[in-house]
Amino acid sequence: SEVLAAEAVTCLNRAMAALRDIWEEIGIPEEQRLERTDTVRKHIKSLLDMMVAEEESLKERLLKSIVLCRKELDTLCRELQLGPFEIEEETTMLQMEKSLRTRVEVLQKQKRDRRQELKSLQEQDRALCDILCTPLFSLDTGSVPSLEDLDGYRRHVASLNTLKEQRREEFVSNKRQIILLMEELDHTPDTSFERDVVCEDEEAFCLSKDNITALQNLLQQLEAKRALNEAVCTELRARIAALWERLQIPEEERQSSA
Repeated sequence: SEVLAAEAVTCLNRAMAALRDIWEEIGIPEEQRLERTDTVRKHIKSLLDMMVAEEESLKERLLKSIVLCRKELDTLCRELQLGPFEIEEETTMLQMEKSLRTRVEVLQKQKRDRRQELKSLQEQDRALCDILCTPLFSLDTGSVPSLEDLDGYRRHVASLNTLKEQRREEFVSNKRQIILLMEELDHTPDTSFERDVVCEDEEAFCLSKDNITALQNLLQQLEAKRALNEAVCTELRARIAALWERLQIPEEERQSSA
C-alpha cells in the first residue's frame, strides 16, 4: 500500500509538472496559473473525499449487516435449538460479514426445510387419522420443530401407515368371508353397517377400531348362524334316515331323495 501511495503522489506530481509546462508554453500569467492549480487541487480533493465517503459508506453497510446477521443468527439458533455460532477471533470485517451472512442463509434453509417436512407430516397424519379415527399427533406447531420432534413424528406416521395396512388387509379378508356367508345363508344386509361393509367402496370404509371390532362380530354372528343351520340340517338328516329305516324305504329311493 505504501508503494501504491508513493506511485499516486508521483503521478500527481508528474501531472502537475506537465500542467505547469503547458501553461508556461501557452503563456498563462502566474496569477491564473495559481488559480488553475487551486482548481486542480480542489478537483482532486473532491474526488478523494468522494472516494473516502464511498468507502466509509461500505464500512457502515458492513457493520450494519454484521449487527443484523448476528441478531438474526441468534434468533435462528434459538428457533432451531442449536448452539451459538462462533466467529474466529482473527478475522477481517469482510470475512466476518460473509461468514455470518452465509451461516444465516444455511440456517434459514434448515428452518424452511423443517417447516416443509412438518407440513407434509401433518397432511399425512390428518389423512390417516380420518381413516383410522385416531387423534392427531400432539406437537407445538407454533415453533420450529426440532430434529427429535420430526423424527418422532416420522415414526408416528410410519406406525399409522402400518396400522392402516393391517386393518385394510383384515377388512378385505373379513369382507370376503362375510359376503360368501351371506350368499350361503341367503342373508340380505339389513343394517347400515352391513350395507357399508358389503356395498361401500373399500377405500371409503372407516378403519376405526370400533368398526374392525364390529366387523369381527358380524363375521362371528354369520359363522354361528351357519354352524347352527348345519347342526339343524344334520339333525334333520338323522331323523329322515331313521324314518327311512322304519318305513323300509329302498336304497335307490333314498339316494334319489338325498
